[in-house]
Amino acid sequence: MTALVLIGPMGAGKTSIGRKVAKSLGVSFFDTDIAVERAHGPIEELFATQGEADFRRLERAAVEEGLATGGVVSLGGGAVLDADTRADLARHRVVLLTVDPHVVAGRIRGTDRPLLQAEDAAARWLEIYTARRPLYEELADVTFDTSSGPLQNVVDAVAAWARSTEEDQMSERETK
Repeated sequence: MTALVLIGPMGAGKTSIGRKVAKSLGVSFFDTDIAVERAHGPIEELFATQGEADFRRLERAAVEEGLATGGVVSLGGGAVLDADTRADLARHRVVLLTVDPHVVAGRIRGTDRPLLQAEDAAARWLEIYTARRPLYEELADVTFDTSSGPLQNVVDAVAAWARSTEEDQMSERETK
């Protein structure tokens, strides 16, 4: 079962868009950050008490669970750092959600995200995004920007792309 996987930087809207796309497509929604928090507690506490490496191990398990579930799967921004996750994504449809650095500053203001606990959260976000961007772009089948316009426009565009790629996959299977 292939999933529709949303990747991208923190604050790009993967969770809110993912929920709405799943509803539009009539499929399940799975968010790896929510799954980790549900099973192990707040991410900021996991970082503080167990460290990033242990969090990434828990995140990897959540990615495996989500991909096995199918539907729409939203990955945490750093999930793509794991080589096994990157290999797994080759079997799924991957949507990269991007956001302009100037727009994200408003979205992350006052955040409790562990990796953004710096004097200048927006500058730290840009540093992380710049480092991860080549991975995001390498993995993505398609990219949608969430910086402007109604959120519903992005939801509709992602859902339409997902429907068209599903039809393409079915046609391919029928011709084999």
